[in-house]
Amino acid sequence: MGRFSNISLSRYRRILQALGLTYVRTKGGHEMWFREGMLRNVVLQTHLDPVPERVVLSNLRTMGITAGEFERIMQTIK
Repeated sequence: MGRFSNISLSRYRRILQALGLTYVRTKGGHEMWFREGMLRNVVLQTHLDPVPERVVLSNLRTMGITAGEFERIMQTIK
């Protein structure tokens, strides 16, 4: 288990909002989130709860933020 495991889907959505991302749409079982300056959307599978750590790490690269930055935000969002 890594430091980004067991993040509930609802908490992950709140973290994305705190990072300035906006919900775009849902297609099938996938939510798309976007922030100005990103090259592509952050994609969440709505049927996976908690969000797998590999998804969180992939989305960090998409958002262009470090694990430390994400951790600081994560600690403020319950």
